[in-house]
Amino acid sequence: MTDLEDHLDAQYESSFPRLAGYLPESREAVDRWQSEFVARLADGPTEPAGAVLDLRTLLRNDAIVRMYVIQMMEQVQPPHNRVRTVDQLLRALTRIIHDVPRYDPDPRQRIAFPMSALFVYMMMTPAGQAVFRNEKFNSALQKVLKDWCGYLDSADSCRVLNEGPEGWLSPEAVKEFDLDDFEIDRTEPHWGFTSYNDYFHRRIRPDLRPVDPDPKAIVSANDGTVWKIAHLVREYDRFWLKGQPYSLADMMAGSPYAERFVNGHVLQSFLSGADYHRWHAPVSGTVRGAEVVSALMFSNAESAGQDKTAGTHSQGYQSSVNTRGLVFIEADDPKIGMVCVVPIGITEISSVTLSVTQGDTVRKGQELGYFSYGGSSMCLVLQQGAVGGFGTLKEKDVIKVNAKIARAG
Repeated sequence: MTDLEDHLDAQYESSFPRLAGYLPESREAVDRWQSEFVARLADGPTEPAGAVLDLRTLLRNDAIVRMYVIQMMEQVQPPHNRVRTVDQLLRALTRIIHDVPRYDPDPRQRIAFPMSALFVYMMMTPAGQAVFRNEKFNSALQKVLKDWCGYLDSADSCRVLNEGPEGWLSPEAVKEFDLDDFEIDRTEPHWGFTSYNDYFHRRIRPDLRPVDPDPKAIVSANDGTVWKIAHLVREYDRFWLKGQPYSLADMMAGSPYAERFVNGHVLQSFLSGADYHRWHAPVSGTVRGAEVVSALMFSNAESAGQDKTAGTHSQGYQSSVNTRGLVFIEADDPKIGMVCVVPIGITEISSVTLSVTQGDTVRKGQELGYFSYGGSSMCLVLQQGAVGGFGTLKEKDVIKVNAKIARAG
């Protein structure tokens, strides 16, 4: 293997989509998909419309954005440079947002997140790093993703919700995703799901996620895998450097509540494609603030790209720059004080939808919102002294919503 391929392997292994299962373990499957996908671009919808047409207008009228986009395609080294022109890129996006992912029983080959597979090499280039942080390009891409989200919310997207070999209700999918743990009705068309997104953020049976009865317990806001536990977090920090320390003011988008969490704790976890994608209140209390911060979707920290053991190292960086929700809850228990639940959208659509608003009272375990289709991560931020620690919980541990993760100090 060449030095270039070693370098690409290191970057691929450190990417969020690969570790979370949104992309296959092997890059060979991505390469094969890209080759077949580009060969099929002439089939199906190819003329830009809606948000893709707006993106084309941006690329025609903004020389800087066009320069970065062309450069990022040129900087992808052969044989990985399958999309080589702006026209090909626009046709690829048009095709993706008029389609719906199909199930593949082999996770080593599965491309359930085609936009991540399309962008994977482009994102690794210097120009790609720049353009995916460009405000105009990101805004245009967000509109493309919203168009796709609308399609995945539609009844037409149900066509993949079947029991066939490429259906998300196939016997293999039922077993892989523990679908019997969720609220389904096999007697209804598509088992009661009204769209692909309805399937993606399906509701779990409440008896399988009971709320921990300890009145002092702080429970997990989500199902997922622990990525990082941090203490003594700062109001401002250099989140883009290796290790990606948390920067509270950036994470919380300048909220005046950020200073209350200085020297506090952050527990960050990521959700796989098979995880339950709704999130719940970690404590009982009053919602002091609830908003969605519109920001980046496809952006990685360069500091994480070279380390083969990096895992999903860009998640700390993404907590400060990506589209995310902010739900501030003043706990009924004064020992806990305020907590902040931060659902983070990573890749694809990953729409963050809140179920609560400022002034609501919530009980521990009550639903706060959900992710639509896409990659996702979650931060739970606690004040200094709220907990003595997280017990034996450590990185890579699996957590379940409503289960105790800490006890009030």
